[in-house]
Amino acid sequence: MLIKMPSLYQFHYKIFGNIQNPLILFLHGFMGKGENFSEVIQHLSDKFCCVTVDLPGHGKTRILGGDECYQMSQTAQGLIELLDELGIGRCYLLGYSMGGRLALYLTLHFPERFEKVILESASPGLQSAEGRSQRRHRDEILAHQLETGDFSSFLSQWYQQPLFESLRHHPSFDRLFQNRLQNQPKTLAISLRQMGSGRQPSLWEMLASEPVPLLLLVGEWDKKFQEINHKITQVCSLAQMEIIPDSGHTIHLENPSAYLKSVIKFFSG
Repeated sequence: MLIKMPSLYQFHYKIFGNIQNPLILFLHGFMGKGENFSEVIQHLSDKFCCVTVDLPGHGKTRILGGDECYQMSQTAQGLIELLDELGIGRCYLLGYSMGGRLALYLTLHFPERFEKVILESASPGLQSAEGRSQRRHRDEILAHQLETGDFSSFLSQWYQQPLFESLRHHPSFDRLFQNRLQNQPKTLAISLRQMGSGRQPSLWEMLASEPVPLLLLVGEWDKKFQEINHKITQVCSLAQMEIIPDSGHTIHLENPSAYLKSVIKFFSG
């Protein structure tokens, strides 16, 4: 007799729209939560069933195991178990930044579960062992700051990165900043250590055999990720890149109308 073990994940999730419609699973970025997609979901939920989830270390999701449960491989398995519990066999998948890295891992390791995948401002990770080691060192410093310093000051420093220059000037930035303050710094530190780019295994080597169509969305002003995603299209025949105008790294917030058009076209095509 098989005994089902209790899950180590108590995922906080929400479902919007008719469960009979084509379903999209949304995965947010670092320091975010599922509700970050609410603005675009309100325009999608008439055509699609939309499922949002708070990833480990974020929002209201609770982890019943050790720090290893925050790692990408274990988190991916936990999300597959969540889909099983919800009776979702196959669905569309959309991930932003950290959530995009996780989405790519999911589609490479569980391709039978996903029809099409959108990666927003995402990457397959760092290719070299040296690069990953350097990133782990940097992430350890940031994690220590999260655990010991003032969280508001950490956020201010985080958003000074060139990657977020356009976001800092967006009318919704103050609201986003206040939303980020609701996080728990100590669990964010665990997430950074366990699912940061330095800890994540490189996915570049698997891209050539990717069996699921990918749409790579990058912002007009996000030159770093344009370069990364252009390289993906050279490796993966099923990947296409689209540059969204008037946006940087956080496309779904900076230019939601153009973002929506691309999402609907790709998932409806």
